[in-house]
Amino acid sequence: MQPDPIFNEFVLKFGTVNGSGSASANLLCAKALFRMGIPVSAKNIFPSNIQGLPTWYEIRVSEAGHTARRDGVDVMVAMNPQSYKRDTAEVVAGGLLIYDSTFERDFGREDINIVGIPIARICAEHWTDTRQRQLFKNLLYVGALIELIGLDAAVVEDLIAQQFHAKPMLVEPNHKALHLGRDYVRENIDIRAEVRARPANGTKNKIIMSGNEAAGLGALYAGATVATWYPITPSTSLVENYERHATKFRRNEDGTLNAAIIQAEDELAAVGMAIGASWNGARSFTATSGPGISLMAEFIGLAYFAEIPLVLFNVQRGGPSTGMPTRTQQSDILTCAYASHGDTLHIMLLPGDPGECFTMSVDAFDLADRYQTPVFVMSDLDIGMNDWVIDALEWDDSRQPDRGKVLDAAALDEVEEFARYRDVDGDGIPYRTYPGTHPEKGAFFTRGTSHNDSGGYTEDGRIHAENLHRIKRKIDGATERLPAPAIDIRSDLSRIAIVNFGATDLAVREGLELLDEAGQTLNHMRLRAFPFAAAVNEFADRHDYLFVIEQNRDSQMRHLLLAEAGIEPSKLIAVPNIDGMPLTATFVRDAVLDALRTLPEYKDALTPRISAE
Repeated sequence: MQPDPIFNEFVLKFGTVNGSGSASANLLCAKALFRMGIPVSAKNIFPSNIQGLPTWYEIRVSEAGHTARRDGVDVMVAMNPQSYKRDTAEVVAGGLLIYDSTFERDFGREDINIVGIPIARICAEHWTDTRQRQLFKNLLYVGALIELIGLDAAVVEDLIAQQFHAKPMLVEPNHKALHLGRDYVRENIDIRAEVRARPANGTKNKIIMSGNEAAGLGALYAGATVATWYPITPSTSLVENYERHATKFRRNEDGTLNAAIIQAEDELAAVGMAIGASWNGARSFTATSGPGISLMAEFIGLAYFAEIPLVLFNVQRGGPSTGMPTRTQQSDILTCAYASHGDTLHIMLLPGDPGECFTMSVDAFDLADRYQTPVFVMSDLDIGMNDWVIDALEWDDSRQPDRGKVLDAAALDEVEEFARYRDVDGDGIPYRTYPGTHPEKGAFFTRGTSHNDSGGYTEDGRIHAENLHRIKRKIDGATERLPAPAIDIRSDLSRIAIVNFGATDLAVREGLELLDEAGQTLNHMRLRAFPFAAAVNEFADRHDYLFVIEQNRDSQMRHLLLAEAGIEPSKLIAVPNIDGMPLTATFVRDAVLDALRTLPEYKDALTPRISAE
């Protein structure tokens, strides 16, 4: 007799082959669970080749809203013999493993439930085309999940009909494959999963979206008309999504496209084009990942010193060199903070989910124009390429772009002497113009070599130093307009806290709850921008220790907090993670407890509790 099922709290994972067509079927399951009203998160774990290697797709299902990646799998659909050993090992005791029993297999575990379905044989009996057999295998296991875990059949069928609305002749065969899998389980399998899905109400006013789609949409709403890029994982889909939306919505009255999407010959050309377009008055951007930032460094320095607005989306991945193209990391923090040679300091926005990718994308263009400088939006593969459940996006139609200190022809006529790099207002930000604004005064006074305030060439070291100090002053002044850190004082008595940023936030917030259960209540601050606001130092001052959780080996954000916020080194405890996988709450709990044990004032109190675990 099976125990009573656990509803809407489980991990469903698919082990398949890259290029097998399984991605759409796996996404179908995630969308079906979402439409049943259950919060989910989906992680696509794929190789960097085109076809043939193992790939995985994880769905965390949590009505309680815990949608960070979780260790252990409750239901595994193992469709790739190459990864059977690994897939079997991940299933928790009492969990369910589904496999294609056309070729029967002994998995060597008696503590899990094995469900064999002759998927390949069933497909061979109903279809003669080889490609159809391959594709419909994926729908068969989705159909099996209708019975085994309680996927809503009507929801799945409706999603299939929507997917093929432009090709209605494909709906019936996909429904057929779905029903074949469902009916086989009904007629032949007595086992059901100990975890089940049932309708809930946890996705009201929520949407499923990836960070790259949200950022591309944000660029459109910000008024961007020029996108320049060179394809690189994991940023490629950001520009593709911008192009898709721009093609539909950015049209002139005569129907012509009011946007330029340019695939350059390399990253250097891409960033150079973006700088040129911005200098000419367009809102432009480029999207890349770590290797692209490395190549763009000299041009980034030009934009910084010539004071030309520039928006760069860095969807980070593992490095160095080519690194892990299809794994996530927060590996470019120091690279982007100080990109290029010489004395530079750059604004970075640190979105924590696709919703913030949208809002910070819009903010980035305003900040770049206001401060006449490069602005980095620091996403990563986990946010950029995976599907997240977020609040529905909102937009204020009354919002107007902040183009900063731009003089038109009439204003230039009122100026006795226009000096492109003169600090007129004392805030470090000079006035600029667009090319062609005025026949005598304006934008052609732009220089990347050392210059005086009118844009004239100089080798006077004193003037050069004054210029660098002015630029630094304007960047420091930007902190008042940057997104503030998200601070959660969970206990007024707590003298320890976690600091994190970006995609680690879901795992950190769930990890804080696990730490509560372990008897340790910590406060929390999520950094959302650099340079740091005064609130960062104020938060640090009220705590004895800050555990800085980040996904890179060298704790790059900790280095920034030391160098730029001046926080005591002894306060900042590094908690790095570099395995390329999205962070888990258990990692957060265990790493923090282990670190606490090294601190004399906490060691004695923690040892008994840790031993009990």
